[in-house]
Amino acid sequence: MPSTSRGHRTAVRRGVAALAVAILACGSDPAGSGGGAIRILFVGNSLTYANDLPGMLRQLGTADGLTLEPSDVSVGGYALEDHWATPASRAALDEEQWDVVILQQGPSSLPESRENLVTWTRTWADAVRARGGTPALYMVWPERARLGALDDVILSYRTAAEEADAELYAAGEAWRAAWETDPDLPLYGPDDFHPSVMGTYLAALTIYRGLTGRAPPSLGGLGISAADDAVLQAAALEASR
Repeated sequence: MPSTSRGHRTAVRRGVAALAVAILACGSDPAGSGGGAIRILFVGNSLTYANDLPGMLRQLGTADGLTLEPSDVSVGGYALEDHWATPASRAALDEEQWDVVILQQGPSSLPESRENLVTWTRTWADAVRARGGTPALYMVWPERARLGALDDVILSYRTAAEEADAELYAAGEAWRAAWETDPDLPLYGPDDFHPSVMGTYLAALTIYRGLTGRAPPSLGGLGISAADDAVLQAAALEASR
């Protein structure tokens, strides 16, 4: 990607982070009126709504003194192309002045899937920017049986973010970084594709760091030990560099 595009995405990231800092300085908006909130729209599938990732992101904000207002139009099995063809998904983009729209597709590791991801990330990103928002891409992971395809998933999402000039929240890379420290971390859920609560938490940490530019707080009540939490925090940091 040209350096000018990299510079633009860095400026956008700093702008969103500055919004978070301004909210902290002025006080959050617990009443939810939107005066001090960061409005976020998720457009994805079950890898987004499993374990309520948007809700977990909201909790991180609350614990950190920020008001995050996520909304989710994710539909199981949907790709970004499907959302574009769905009136409800398109309407959601127009209903609010979103600060950030977070896009998510399946692993998209095959060449033809990568091409599809690039095309529709660009389509959505252009529409988001036209409405004054920041487009972002939430990188996922392959199913356990195809874990060897993780590098291809990472390439697909990085390519799509570059081509669409979108922010990238690289949860798939955070999963890899966490496993490099502890290969036994149970990031997959029972079906070996959707995330466990720990896997969703790691995704939320990665998104939060990329969204706000701040170190995320730790969330209690998830059954995650302090030692594992430290590994996850470090992995989210590594994936956000």
